[in-house]
Amino acid sequence: MEDSKSTDYMEKFYLDCGFATRTLHAGEKVGQPESSAHTGAIYQSSTFIFKNSEEGAQLFAGEKSGYIYTRLGNPSVRLLEAKINALEGAELKKKNPNLRISTIAFSSGMAAVSSTLMAILSKGDTLILGDVIYGATEHLCSNVLNRFGINTVEVDTSNLNALEKTIKENPKAKAILFETPTNPSLVVSDIKKVSELVKTVNPNIKVIVDNTFATPYLQRPLELGADVVVHSTTKYICGHGTVVGGLMTTFHDDIKSAVYMVIKDVGGNPSPFDSWLVNLGLKTLPIRMEKHCSNAMELAKFLSDNSKVAKVHYPGLTNSPYYDLARKQMKHFGGMISFELKGGFEAGKKLMDNIEIFSLAVSLGCVDSLIQHPASMTHACVPREKRLKGGITDGLVRMSVGIEDIEDLTRALDKGLSLT
Repeated sequence: MEDSKSTDYMEKFYLDCGFATRTLHAGEKVGQPESSAHTGAIYQSSTFIFKNSEEGAQLFAGEKSGYIYTRLGNPSVRLLEAKINALEGAELKKKNPNLRISTIAFSSGMAAVSSTLMAILSKGDTLILGDVIYGATEHLCSNVLNRFGINTVEVDTSNLNALEKTIKENPKAKAILFETPTNPSLVVSDIKKVSELVKTVNPNIKVIVDNTFATPYLQRPLELGADVVVHSTTKYICGHGTVVGGLMTTFHDDIKSAVYMVIKDVGGNPSPFDSWLVNLGLKTLPIRMEKHCSNAMELAKFLSDNSKVAKVHYPGLTNSPYYDLARKQMKHFGGMISFELKGGFEAGKKLMDNIEIFSLAVSLGCVDSLIQHPASMTHACVPREKRLKGGITDGLVRMSVGIEDIEDLTRALDKGLSLT
């Protein structure tokens, strides 16, 4: 029912608490039936029982808050949504107590992205898309949205001049979606300047930031001027490789209502069990991200000095063109690294076949380290010219740095590189 999504569930007590405290305590009792359980329960039920016909009628009419059917709302899901509100929107709420922060959880990151775009865009509208974006998002735009009359144009959002030109050339644009840092080239866009530029040139455009790489611990786009932030909870937010899920957070009531109508009618809702797992993972997000970031910094420095490596992409290196912006915009520099091997394609394959400790797998954000070679794996089907345009060279390797002992990770990389 609509009422299950009509409040921002922001507990005032936690507005004055730090981020780590909010990850542990915020939302823990929101939407939960009366219970003495220390940890939020898993309400693994498809439907909910009404006390009588009058209550059922009130719930369907939106006259009473409660639960009807898990696709429309569930206590385990609402707990997760309340916690994300406190993590993404607490600072905004402190500045403007009347602001409503709303989060909707989804069955996947792509369900979050697609539902958000379907809610904002209509036939004849244009979507401005970052030129380096998650592959499934690009496929959604080119293979699905275009069939319904939604046009997509790409632009490098780190280039404000190019962005301004694109906005002016596309007066029918209603949304812009971009990642920062990007995947896998780790290009950083200035969220504040992008948002200000968009609102100045065309205030009808909604700014959507995919914050999956950074998480709300490192970067909060809503505080920097974005209208919507989306996440894949599959990655750092859950952190343990056990869940596929997504989130959308906004302070615009009309966007929240439109997105809720999409999830209600299309059905991209998460399971209660997955929501429970994500909430457990969130509780350790701050300490995990600290270790991810410190390990990544050490490995980036190690790779920069390795004779087999031609270039390292990591915004935390002082020679990175994005160092100053990332330092200003982010708490730390993140746990993702990409680097280019001098030996090209074959060197990339050899490293994949000889690396120890690192798991050869796609995805990212797990507590353990993952590694992959885009040219022979995730982007093998992409024409080489298009790969190169996006910064994906034949020897590019992407690492999701875990929380293992840094000495072990360094030794594993050193040994693997020696065999390329």
